[in-house]
Amino acid sequence: MNMKIADDYAGHLLSKGCPISQSMWQPNEQKPNLVNKEDLEHLCQLVEMKDGGPPWKQMMDRSAPNMSYKAWQRDPKHGPPQYRSSTIFEDATPELVRDFFWDDEFRSNWDDMLASSTTIEECPTTGTMIVQWIRKFPFFCKDREYIIGRRIWESGRSYYCVTKGVPCTSVPRRDTPRRVDLYYSSWCIRAVESKRGNGQLTACEVLLFHYEDMGIPWELAKLGIRKGMWGAVKKIEPGFRAYQKARASGAPLSQPAFMAQINSKIGPEYLRFLGETENLSETQIASTSDKPSGRNIPKLLIFGGAIILACSLDRGLLTKAVIFGVARRFGNIGNRL
Repeated sequence: MNMKIADDYAGHLLSKGCPISQSMWQPNEQKPNLVNKEDLEHLCQLVEMKDGGPPWKQMMDRSAPNMSYKAWQRDPKHGPPQYRSSTIFEDATPELVRDFFWDDEFRSNWDDMLASSTTIEECPTTGTMIVQWIRKFPFFCKDREYIIGRRIWESGRSYYCVTKGVPCTSVPRRDTPRRVDLYYSSWCIRAVESKRGNGQLTACEVLLFHYEDMGIPWELAKLGIRKGMWGAVKKIEPGFRAYQKARASGAPLSQPAFMAQINSKIGPEYLRFLGETENLSETQIASTSDKPSGRNIPKLLIFGGAIILACSLDRGLLTKAVIFGVARRFGNIGNRL
């Protein structure tokens, strides 16, 4: 065990007035390795598009003054639709972006669908955490519960951040909120050249890979995300800038942000080894339309699906006014969800 990390961790808890609780993994404890190198390898294969999955189809290319965004979607043979996105923040460091997405305490400032977050267990050696999220949904849906295992690997100034649904016997399953078991949302965060053309690595790219099964029909999921994605994503940038200002002013680190800085190191030779495998997947760019082709889907389902899926997006959401305004209008679909 790295004793310096353990000492820093204990000192951080005490400085915040927090006792060292039973949830802290001890050096001699044998805990299941819920987030491991197999998860890292899978994320690396996704980043390099060598995971053997179907081709990605581009569905969005949008930008704001200090952020650009591209998104792709694909349908695996089994399981829910999968999404890949590239978000580039100007004037941002990978380290700060890493902390921002890990910081559950600050998330409530920009993610108004996060009702609560609770740390169940954490490891001061690897930085692995098990957390519980409760996400708010409109009145016609049950709230959702997520038990998430997460861990970060570091190679240079690139960060491979794995988060996924994990089993947890210490948290009993309840009828409400409804637990989401199948959940995967992982990033590669790295410095990239600014789009301002100055040749400097002053921008940061976040490659996100996401899928989950909330018990909502997958075809409605695709329609809803297509309708609501940009409106949700563009709200992340103001949240990040507020976080940037708070950290620059010397605001103390939250416990999740502190844990985000405990990373497992991997060398570039390991990443090169993963990159030598045969390229089994390639990006397919296809134009998309707001109208579903070849389908006569009632408008009620389209709008209802759009609102439901807007609620489910993990990295930024539609405003409460839009969600609940439309929810009231189409509230009669609730009994089916």
